[in-house]
Amino acid sequence: MNLRDIKKDIEYLIGEFIDDCTLFVTLNPSRDSEKISSIIDEAVDLYNNLKDKVNHPGDNNKKAWYDGIRKELIEKLDELSEKLSSTIIEETKEA
Repeated sequence: MNLRDIKKDIEYLIGEFIDDCTLFVTLNPSRDSEKISSIIDEAVDLYNNLKDKVNHPGDNNKKAWYDGIRKELIEKLDELSEKLSSTIIEETKEA
């Protein structure tokens, strides 16, 4: 796995997650989109954080460094997906 692939994965996965968030807001204009906006902000912060880490690797084992970044990407996206799901469920119950 090379550096270019990791950067592409970060862009693609976080971009798809943000697309899912905006799709919900677009399809449900009457819902409160403030909570979804905060989740999108967290995803953008994650993107910026991971890109910074990729561009400034540690001095030690670079393979382990990039494996850690990939693991962090999956874990954080999973957390954000759970947050999005619970927010959508709350929004649909309130309707």
